Amino acid sequence: MKTLVFGPGFLGQRLCAQLPGAVLSRVDITDAAAVREALREHAPEAVINAAGKTGRPNVDWCETHQAETYRANVVGPLVLADACAARGAYLLHIGSGCVFYGDSPAPGGWREDDPANPISFYSRTKYAADLVLGKLPHVGVARIRMPLDGRPDARNLITKLSKYRFVIDVENSVTVVDDFVSVAGALVERRAQGVFHVTNPGAMKHRDLLAAYRRHVDPSHAAEFIPAEELVTRGLAAAARSNCILASDRLAALGITMRPIADVLDGLVAEYARHA
Repeated sequence: MKTLVFGPGFLGQRLCAQLPGAVLSRVDITDAAAVREALREHAPEAVINAAGKTGRPNVDWCETHQAETYRANVVGPLVLADACAARGAYLLHIGSGCVFYGDSPAPGGWREDDPANPISFYSRTKYAADLVLGKLPHVGVARIRMPLDGRPDARNLITKLSKYRFVIDVENSVTVVDDFVSVAGALVERRAQGVFHVTNPGAMKHRDLLAAYRRHVDPSHAAEFIPAEELVTRGLAAAARSNCILASDRLAALGITMRPIADVLDGLVAEYARHA
């Protein structure tokens, strides 16, 4: 299937490299005329939106750059949805599971139809887009969390955590990038509508990831583990971070599966060491 991917970042480049028939666009998704021209030029059957603002070096950037964040994470996806609808193209938007904070209201993790409770400005913009896109007939939303990959990259959670002196001692859902690409392709093929949680079954503790990092990459690596609430009170972050576990009921209903994180974590970090 001919697929046009917007957003030349970490995930956009991987999607283009691994999905058959995928083409990368560097067009600003908030520019409606440029988006329409890109769709006219490439005439895709499907579009994947991998563009947006997460902030550099982290989401605290979004707290002080709200207009830019809002335009990229809310206005841009709606521009894409409108242009895709006009051409009959399917849109898969990459959302974020970071719209949830804390324990889920029912056992097993936050589900796709649970109301979110975003705190940071970044997570508020991601949820704002979901509220509209998740109800449109030609759109799917793939919520991911803290991508993990066997290749070093500034957006890879392995790279991120390895650089921090203080790391919060929490358990989270995470998304293995290779598995995400496979699921994205399956959702596009099905033109699946609504919100999907694209996270690997199970949960991962930061300390387990860094233990694997010490085994495979740097035996001398050291970090101090702190409670999640101390991230802000110590002045290490401007806004609270999302820590949550997601359920992927809607993927399961389509027969789409991902590998349990416990089965792949050690091998993933070993692969990271080979590339590093």
